[in-house]
Amino acid sequence: MKDDGRSDAGRRDAPASPLLRVVLFEPEKAGNVGNVARTCSVLGADLHLIRPFGFHLHDREFRRAVMDYLEGVTLHEHASWTDFQGTLGAGARVWAFSTHATELHTRAGFRRGDYLLFGPESRGLPAWLRDALPKLKLPQPGGGRSLNLSVAAGVAAFEAGRQIEGW
Repeated sequence: MKDDGRSDAGRRDAPASPLLRVVLFEPEKAGNVGNVARTCSVLGADLHLIRPFGFHLHDREFRRAVMDYLEGVTLHEHASWTDFQGTLGAGARVWAFSTHATELHTRAGFRRGDYLLFGPESRGLPAWLRDALPKLKLPQPGGGRSLNLSVAAGVAAFEAGRQIEGW
């Protein structure tokens, strides 16, 4: 890892402010993280991963899911939530996605460079973190269980991109 806290994997020349920043707090499944990295590559979004992880970035499952898309992602690894917070600039907006939220993601009014935060697959964001940030939810009109992490991140990131870029 370089001094700026970024992983050497997946470097690309990016604009000063990426469209979005997707943040995965303590992700557990390599395949989901690989799929989120692919979404970030397509959108021109940065990917932040906050440790601990439930896998290694060199795992076969991660490499299979991310394929060659990692080359198009600026990947940031953080040792902890506190480490991540220390990288936030003044005025940074972090949106926590949770089934506990009442506000729909479509009403957020996303701006370029916003952070979209998602919790671990098995338990979601912890209450202490959820309660400290503005929360958004994805509609789940069919009821049942939550969306898969990579699907939820993709839905949220594309909606944010639509709002920002007017697609």
